[in-house]
Amino acid sequence: MKPKIIKIIFIVWIVAGLLFIVNVGISYQAKNIPDSVFKSTEDTQVKITGDYILFEPLTPYQKVFIFYPGALVDPKAYAPLCRKIADKGHKSLIIKMPFRFAGYGYKKPIELGLLRDSTKEYILAGHSKGAMTAAQFIYEYPNLIDKLVLIGTTHPRDFDISGSKVQIMKIYGSNDGVATVNAINKNKRLLPPSTKFIEITGGNHSQFGYYGSQLGDNKPGINIVKQQDILCKHILSFIE
Repeated sequence: MKPKIIKIIFIVWIVAGLLFIVNVGISYQAKNIPDSVFKSTEDTQVKITGDYILFEPLTPYQKVFIFYPGALVDPKAYAPLCRKIADKGHKSLIIKMPFRFAGYGYKKPIELGLLRDSTKEYILAGHSKGAMTAAQFIYEYPNLIDKLVLIGTTHPRDFDISGSKVQIMKIYGSNDGVATVNAINKNKRLLPPSTKFIEITGGNHSQFGYYGSQLGDNKPGINIVKQQDILCKHILSFIE
């Protein structure tokens, strides 16, 4: 191959890589979130640190909801959901993964001492790759979590938690182009027979959070407000 052609190919790869980074930087940022979501009230305290976003009820609570964001997605994109759960009386945290890579930081609940109170009930949830690491956490630490919520994901795919005693619910969208219904059904055998499956008709992958359109996703058949309302309703029902 001629040096000139090699140079052209190299430049094309560099440009393509930069365009991908720019697209991710724009599309995966949190969008259209009301400022009130991040404001403390007389009922719910909001705290943002380098490790998590916390929504904590100021009245006694029994249940703790811990959320893992999807890969590269701004953690704030899941704040509206977690705020609604906190406003219903359940402590909610969004874990910030290092460099927004869902595969790292999934042990933070242990490292930060978030699971120390044995009198509380712990619910772990995640979206997309965040759901993968939530399932991995259950696989590695089977006795620390009481319930697991898998959202918009084909996982678990690489390990088997079909024998887990943890209560599990899997929520997915019929229009999801990233975690398709066929792929989700293919991996059912890796989950316990008691797993509760919830399909959101018209829901897609990106609208499980408040961010832009994700590469490979399909157009939704419902708006984000409706999809989020359905998602929150099922999670609250599962928690309570």
